[in-house]
Amino acid sequence: MRKRIAAAAVLLAAFTGQQASAETLKFAFQGTYNQLDPYSLNETFTLSMHGNVYEGLTARTPDLQIVPGLAESWEIIEPTRWRFHLRKGVKFHNGNDFTAEDVAFSAERIRSEGSDLTTRVEPGVKVEIVDDYTVDFVLPSPNPILHYEWNTWYIMDKEWTEANDAVAVTSASDTSPNHASLYANGTGPFKITTHEPGVRTVFEKFDGWWNEPKHNLDRVEFTPIGSDATRVAALLSGEMDMVYPIPVQDIKRVNENDGTTALTGPELRTIFLGMDQRRDELLYSDVKGKNPFKDVRVRKAVYQAIDIEAIKSKIMRDLSTPSAIMISPFLFDNAEEFERYPYDPEASKALLAEAGYPEGFSVGMDCPNDRYVNDEAICQAVAAFLARVGIKVDLNAQPKAQYFAKILASGGYDTSFYMLGWTPGSFDSYNVLLNLHNCRDDAGNGGPFNLGGYCNEKVDELTQQILSENDPEQRNALITEAYRITTDEVSHIPLHQQGLAWGVADSVSLEQRADNQFDFRYVVKN
Repeated sequence: MRKRIAAAAVLLAAFTGQQASAETLKFAFQGTYNQLDPYSLNETFTLSMHGNVYEGLTARTPDLQIVPGLAESWEIIEPTRWRFHLRKGVKFHNGNDFTAEDVAFSAERIRSEGSDLTTRVEPGVKVEIVDDYTVDFVLPSPNPILHYEWNTWYIMDKEWTEANDAVAVTSASDTSPNHASLYANGTGPFKITTHEPGVRTVFEKFDGWWNEPKHNLDRVEFTPIGSDATRVAALLSGEMDMVYPIPVQDIKRVNENDGTTALTGPELRTIFLGMDQRRDELLYSDVKGKNPFKDVRVRKAVYQAIDIEAIKSKIMRDLSTPSAIMISPFLFDNAEEFERYPYDPEASKALLAEAGYPEGFSVGMDCPNDRYVNDEAICQAVAAFLARVGIKVDLNAQPKAQYFAKILASGGYDTSFYMLGWTPGSFDSYNVLLNLHNCRDDAGNGGPFNLGGYCNEKVDELTQQILSENDPEQRNALITEAYRITTDEVSHIPLHQQGLAWGVADSVSLEQRADNQFDFRYVVKN
């Protein structure tokens, strides 16, 4: 999973013991960086940017191993009590000391109304302060993966947050941001000095960081560039030092250009389609009085109408791997036991007719146009495939800020049919099952990112068993059983794992993480 540009190891090794000359890194991404509140949006790019400013109790190395972060160590005192020993001498950017009070405060805030990361700390977990630098987490039941996602549970300064009247989380759908949405105060290696939401953000090195820098950056300037052509041109001209993603059709051009390189590799994200299976009548459809997606035959018909190999070859230019389940095969040992339903338009038509829709029906589809690789093009292709079997799609493709505000819990799950991508923050199937497959209510209690409201109590039961099962073989058996149910019931339609494609100037060395997070800590520019 670890990718390097040539000579990165040499440069990083040479960096130990002496500071290289300070540099400015200019980079662009296809989407915007809007709210700075670290609990507003559970989205990889946003979390990635937060992670250069804020820190968790744990951290991830470039090859995604869990290592100490703000906690220097932890231990399981008893099966339901974990003790974290906090790092001493850590300062927030405003000079405040980091203590156990900040951890306890952050645990409550991340579970509060408006947070998009409530599952980072389960509702039943109690936080007990032992002393200023020791915190106990008391669990309702054993949980061997309690800390797997805590690298993106960013700890906030209790005093700063309260003083600036920012205790309430600004949700992704809230148009009235508070102080924490516009300003940041973390403990990380960079502080934000300029933030124009959706336009430009400037990061500057934090000289008071507790750790030893492995970068030589003094300043990082981020500019969102939505146009693929403009983004690539900015890299080729030298205006930008790094841009991502690179359109698959431009990878060859970037590699052949003097002074730039395209970094490619597998990503752990699964792109999939979801359908509203909770409402009795779809919000956006010509079918009235009932919901066609409640019928598994209709969901399977949609699945079998989509030519995933055509999407792979014509849209993704082979920079994708079709998926049969909702997790990367790199993250689940038994993934090879599952196969996609075959592409079969005639079978799809037969299923629709059997379900009572021989002429098809219409449905609205929500899709981002600046979030995933070729996201809008994929949605357009899906619409074309479905049209061939009689399902008429009214595509609503929009920037991710508007898209997430509409479809997430904070927007009332305002969607009938949608595209989403998911990388489990824990790199484990429990995360996928809990967030995407567990039953939920209209407020999002349960599976908060189960936007379509799929529900099977047996899957919920298996999910809880998986959480507390310590035996690897038995745990994999439980996961396999859960995926078997969700596959048979077509809870979602997995499409593929998209590939990574970053464009980088040859003067820059960095680490490309398989979770697509861009960590400034490892950037060296010469």
